[in-house]
Amino acid sequence: MTITDIVAADGPHPDHAAELMLFGQFVGAWDLTVTDHFEDGTTRTMRGEWHFGWALQGRAVQDVWIVPGREYGMTVRFYDPRITAWRSTWIGPTSGYVQQFVARQQGDEIVLAGQQPDGRSLQWIFSSITPQSFHWRNVISTNGATWRLQQEMEVVRRDPGHVEQLNGGSDVSSNDGNRVT
Repeated sequence: MTITDIVAADGPHPDHAAELMLFGQFVGAWDLTVTDHFEDGTTRTMRGEWHFGWALQGRAVQDVWIVPGREYGMTVRFYDPRITAWRSTWIGPTSGYVQQFVARQQGDEIVLAGQQPDGRSLQWIFSSITPQSFHWRNVISTNGATWRLQQEMEVVRRDPGHVEQLNGGSDVSSNDGNRVT
């Protein structure tokens, strides 16, 4: 038995199956286009993939985010009935970045709210969610009232028959005329 066999689960745990579908709806493979928005007004766009799966007896949703040449990261999310919300931890080993969030549905969006070590507020927001696509954005604030867009993604569910994986990035550009790989 491998660690993958031990961690993976076939579906949501029955104790909180309805609540678990907030992130369970994303289980599967997705293709993405990510755009970084820098403070100087320039952008960088890259392609990647995002894989979601049930984990830990179906009590959690784990994902792996892959953008070759940028980051390979992982999130573990679980529903916590004591706070009627999700706890979420992102781990980005390439950049050495770890971020904790509390996530809740707010209207048609899923908002993950966290605090950076320097005190700035951070939100990662899933929006325009359909069974086949969603929009994701990362915004930051120093005062909790005004937010600056740092990153956004257009995410499309991968055709179940699609087996190609990205290798080295493709179709990437930046608005300053430089090609980024």
